[in-house]
Amino acid sequence: MNLVLLFLQLLIGYNLVLPIVLYVFHFFFGKKTNDLKGEGQNYDYAIIVTAYEQTTLLPAVISSLIKLDYENYLIYVVLDNCSPDPVPIEHPKVVFLRPEEVLASNTRSHFYAINHFKRDHDILTIIDSDNIVDPAYIQELNVFFDNGYEAVQGERAAKNLNTTYACLDAARDIYYHFYDAKLLFGLGSSATLSGSGMAFKTELYKLALEHLDVRGAGFDKVLQAQILKMDKRIAFAEKAVVYDEKTSNADQLVKQRSRWINTWFKYALLGGDILIKGIRRLSINQFLFGLILLRPPLFIFIILSLFCLLVSVFISPILSMLWLGAFLLFVIGFLIALRSYPTDKRIYSSLVNIPKFVFYQLISLIYVRKANQRSVATKHHID
Repeated sequence: MNLVLLFLQLLIGYNLVLPIVLYVFHFFFGKKTNDLKGEGQNYDYAIIVTAYEQTTLLPAVISSLIKLDYENYLIYVVLDNCSPDPVPIEHPKVVFLRPEEVLASNTRSHFYAINHFKRDHDILTIIDSDNIVDPAYIQELNVFFDNGYEAVQGERAAKNLNTTYACLDAARDIYYHFYDAKLLFGLGSSATLSGSGMAFKTELYKLALEHLDVRGAGFDKVLQAQILKMDKRIAFAEKAVVYDEKTSNADQLVKQRSRWINTWFKYALLGGDILIKGIRRLSINQFLFGLILLRPPLFIFIILSLFCLLVSVFISPILSMLWLGAFLLFVIGFLIALRSYPTDKRIYSSLVNIPKFVFYQLISLIYVRKANQRSVATKHHID
């Protein structure tokens, strides 16, 4: 029984020290990927923007896409279950698509756009209706396509820091982008996908998902798993920036996290499959990526670790000191991630509210089973 308990604690606790282990390995063995040079190829892009019910933020994202420092692209805006009122933007590069039936699915919206392409596009990139895109976005993606990659995840930066929840959401994103994207890619594996700000060779995207009907949240989890099963790498383009709307209130947070947690439980086993493939094939790409996919959401392993720490106080002083050391390494790793990025001082100030942030994520666990019925997409409010 003691061995079983020790193994369970090890299974939980390694998540605390994994970030700092990745950082150390990257420091000594990681490759610099921001020095890649492009060949200036003129790929034909399809930019797919998906909107479900809400169109309020569409003019802003479309305006940013029209201003891209690139010419060879078309924008396909899929208006799923949206008001019949026209979006107040007209431009020769913008194609508005209104599905006859409610799709309520990211991949269905994407393939609806693909099936209505005006021409055969080399690359498609996926943008959310609440995003704003940096003018150099496509040029930065092209550097990686020029170097042979077929899938690229860009940097998702915070568009708004207007509330404590938005700041903490941004801090979480910085942490994940640093360890699960930049460091993982630098170590020879792949960046995890983030739902938007990502681009693929069109044929690869179709090959990965055309035969699947992914419903609810988590299409990016299925997509990255399909790509990794082929042992292809997903590059991380940290200069291809997309500004993402952060959750600004508790209700948004609970609904969004319910969907995300539901997604993790639904697709976590994909990580085990990829991990095993990596071991069999001696693929560092699959091995590291599978290890990351098996990790539970941040707040879950922190709470489980706190529980183990409290229990260990009554069992073994040595074990409790090990848990304290693991927590210290985790905090150091979290701060390293924040320091690696031009982090706004408001984000640092918000960190004292982490317990409240975790509390609302615990509340979201109550709604996990019916998360996708309660909320299909995050609804943002304009102040």
